[in-house]
Amino acid sequence: MAYRFTSESVSEGHPDKIADQISDAILDAHLAEDPQSRVAVETLVTSGLVVLSGEITSQADVEPREIAREVIRDIGYTDPRIRFDADSCGVISSLHEQSGDISRGVDGGEEQGAGDQGLMFGYACRETPELMPMAIMFSHRLVQELAHIRKETDKMPYLRPDSKSQVTIEYENDRMTPRRMHTAVVSTQHDEGVPQEKVREDVRDILLPRALPPELLDDDLILHVNPTGRFVTGGPHGDTGLTGRKIIVDTYGGKGAHGGGAFSGKDPSKVDRSATYAARHVPVSVDVSTNGTGVMPDAELCNMVQEHFALSPSAIIERLDLLKPRYQKTAAYGHFGRGEFPWEELTHAEALKRDAAKTVS
Repeated sequence: MAYRFTSESVSEGHPDKIADQISDAILDAHLAEDPQSRVAVETLVTSGLVVLSGEITSQADVEPREIAREVIRDIGYTDPRIRFDADSCGVISSLHEQSGDISRGVDGGEEQGAGDQGLMFGYACRETPELMPMAIMFSHRLVQELAHIRKETDKMPYLRPDSKSQVTIEYENDRMTPRRMHTAVVSTQHDEGVPQEKVREDVRDILLPRALPPELLDDDLILHVNPTGRFVTGGPHGDTGLTGRKIIVDTYGGKGAHGGGAFSGKDPSKVDRSATYAARHVPVSVDVSTNGTGVMPDAELCNMVQEHFALSPSAIIERLDLLKPRYQKTAAYGHFGRGEFPWEELTHAEALKRDAAKTVS
């Protein structure tokens, strides 16, 4: 019997992702002026209202309320008729200084420690050129292309910012070889009065060919578009959004493991973020498991990784250039599988291969 695996993604206009992007935009603004900023910002978005809370210690002069409005505007929430827009929504800020107890743990140069405990996992596979699971990558592509169509073309003029996708991949019996795309689900917010058949036709004829490889679009693909029947009320007016509530979308779509810690709004002294990026950067995790596909024992691979990668908080921050203000870009469409980020570079792979060859021979 065929094995199937499903992952979902959400667009930049989804309420939880609005919150993530606001939190990370505030982080970026602080790092741009003061790379040693300590930031932990949580955002809530609901009908007509944004609430900012958290802890910040920084020399930067930043206006978080204006940053929030700019993010909302860039996403596309500019129409007051949908009851959440950049100009008319209220923005409440309750940000205060980071605890001194945490500062003692994370301030210290080369001896910098972690501000808290946590479980961090990395994952990589050969299902896609990005070394990511196929289901999450194609789920991202669907909602990312929907946003591109909405913002950059006139192809589907009725689109609104909120959307979701879900992709099911069918595997061979070994559960490791993708065979085909079994099902795709696209739910997209739209203007009042647009027939659902029109939305379905446009998703099939415009979105899918732009977002997915042609070999996946066979006659057996099951496609669901707005399966609840309509999607007019959406965004923060339809559902309240919170920072850190899409951690599986942010990572591997349910493949591998997740320690539970969210990323957005946290500077890299928070190991929930930086150590998870490091675990992705390591070609094989420090707690190595190759699921029986390795050519050498997992214990030896683990020793090699520890020899090649310094994994203290300060070493991770330096190696991955994590004080650079790039985090808002990570806050929609996944933190992994995107070559623009340094934790995606296979900078140590060749050295590990050479050491592995010596060990095997």
